Amino acid sequence: MSKKYTQTQQVIDTLRKNGGYATLGNLYHLVDTTSWATKTPNESIRRIVQESNEIFRIQPGLWALEENREEVMRKFDIQTKEAKDDECFTHGYYQGLIIEIGNMKNFMTYVPAQDQNRKFLGEPLVQFCSTIQIPEFTYKQLTDRARTVDVIWFNERTMPNSFFEVEHSTDIQNSVAKFCDLQDFSSRFVIVAPQNRKAQFDKVMERTVFKDFKARVMFCSYENIIKQYELMCAAQKIGGLL
Repeated sequence: MSKKYTQTQQVIDTLRKNGGYATLGNLYHLVDTTSWATKTPNESIRRIVQESNEIFRIQPGLWALEENREEVMRKFDIQTKEAKDDECFTHGYYQGLIIEIGNMKNFMTYVPAQDQNRKFLGEPLVQFCSTIQIPEFTYKQLTDRARTVDVIWFNERTMPNSFFEVEHSTDIQNSVAKFCDLQDFSSRFVIVAPQNRKAQFDKVMERTVFKDFKARVMFCSYENIIKQYELMCAAQKIGGLL
């Protein structure tokens, strides 16, 4: 009698075909769940990656096979436990997720020139962006200020919809000051950081210099970015767009 092909084995085989790793959002798309007797296949996939001893978590929302651990960690340049390697990977990972969300929302996506070769899932961020050059949407001195922002979403009129700064461990005040210089645009200003930095963000925003601007700046945790990305992936699969 042939061994039953389980849902867990199907997820593992999908990871193998994808190079040994995938975001949970990608797994929602890649795993063929048409034969699964469940109305919530995405929840089943989430449970499988969390519970299987053959799968480990690299970052929230990013999973890999134990059998490919060394290869995957080498690909992502995080085989060491040095803080600088982890920070570089984490920063690029969340920049990449923000870019991907923007792409799925049909925004033009941009990262600064100094970050374009930073890696997201082993590939340069520039490969995921829809533009290499920042649109000349305003006066040069403001465009020059904007071109240093970690991620920008532009609308169909090439005006900035949202500015994002990823703050893993650096000074949040510097990013808020950068946003302040761009406050005359009708844009969202978002600090993306670990949840445990929310108190630092609140302290910065209470400073007098930012009192007339603080309502314009929002804090978005890493976990929230992951949730948005996974929801967008799931919605686009349902809509037949992926």
